[in-house]
Amino acid sequence: MKKFLILAALSAILLSCGSNRDQVLKVYNWSDYIDETVLPEFEAWYKAQTGEDITVVYQTFDVNETMLSKIEKGHEDYDIVCPSDYIIERMLNSGLLLPLDFASIPDSINYIALNKSPYIQQVFRDINPSIDANDYSVAYMWGTTGIIYNTEKVTAEEAGTWDIIRNPKFAGQILIKDAPRDVYGPVLIYLKQKELQEGTVTLQDLMQDSSDESIAAVEAYLKQVKDGVLGWEADFGKDQMTKGRGVVSLNWSGDAVWAIDEAAEVGVSLDYIVPEEGSTVWFDGWVIPKYAKNTKAATYFIDFMCRPDIAIRNMDETGYVSANGAFEVLESQIDDELEPIDLSYFFGPEAAAVCVDPVLYPDKSVIDRCALEHDWGKDTDKLLAMWSRVKGDNASSMTYVIIAIAFIAIIAAILVSRKNKKRRHKRR
Repeated sequence: MKKFLILAALSAILLSCGSNRDQVLKVYNWSDYIDETVLPEFEAWYKAQTGEDITVVYQTFDVNETMLSKIEKGHEDYDIVCPSDYIIERMLNSGLLLPLDFASIPDSINYIALNKSPYIQQVFRDINPSIDANDYSVAYMWGTTGIIYNTEKVTAEEAGTWDIIRNPKFAGQILIKDAPRDVYGPVLIYLKQKELQEGTVTLQDLMQDSSDESIAAVEAYLKQVKDGVLGWEADFGKDQMTKGRGVVSLNWSGDAVWAIDEAAEVGVSLDYIVPEEGSTVWFDGWVIPKYAKNTKAATYFIDFMCRPDIAIRNMDETGYVSANGAFEVLESQIDDELEPIDLSYFFGPEAAAVCVDPVLYPDKSVIDRCALEHDWGKDTDKLLAMWSRVKGDNASSMTYVIIAIAFIAIIAAILVSRKNKKRRHKRR
């Protein structure tokens, strides 16, 4: 694969020197978020389907806003990028996306059309009521936000509420994502339980609530939480959970899968739960930016990513859950030792009772109490300002110790083995 990346880099150089842009596909994706062996396979597949040569120039980013800035301000000619849900919404609202020409793909190989999940389609419709995001984007990976907890020190009942992050019993052992958007939503859902139960607001209402009143309420709550927080973390929280240094972590389901597996190898028992009050779902998806130069190859690339065997390989490599609705993807995850759950919302009525890890695929009863986060536009600055006030500049000495330990552990892991590079995906 290093050889492939070197060739891709050389292709980029040749491109800058005036080579045929129609034979180059520029892909911009998250770090460690694909099985890179599928890239040269796509080149061969594209040649077989169209008779045309293509060279993939593959680049990565670690922050949504970095990618967006390059397109928005620099007018970079990436043919395909993979932003998160709220950035897809922002790009859609700003006219930065091109519609996808699905009709240009022959029916026999149109994996996009063949493998759509009804749930994913509906969620993408909810992104913008005026513009169907399904016409501009195809979901790649998805998941939920919830609580990772140490089953030897925390009960499922204790972990089943967002208020666990304020529970004094676990003070000094709580890790929270340094991700204001993913913390704000769950906390607001917790604080608005009365209104939700009375039906005066909906989960979707709360995901778009950037009012000063709600921001102040979340800020006050988080300031109560702050003294018990071991660390506000971007990526080291799951590692601390596997080592038993933390017992509660507000985190994403993809990181939970990694943490649970890693912890089991060293005798630490972890589990993941979506609290009863409700939560958020997140998505990353493929889009073709406004300044793309090779929309044909980009459309074929998205289609190739939706081929079931490719989706499974990407899922296995990254550890995140494919948004592909193909039954072959579901079958690859079936484990008869697990209890059956209802995934009919995602795969159709045939999946009403399937034995799949509920951390990967939430049961219908769980997903019914989850909602998609939304972009706040200019009000995003209010969210970031609130987050800054909550965290402040007075991080505890323990926070710095944890950061130092995590940094050393990451360096050691890189030197010893690369097998655990998966899920180093800073989505927010």
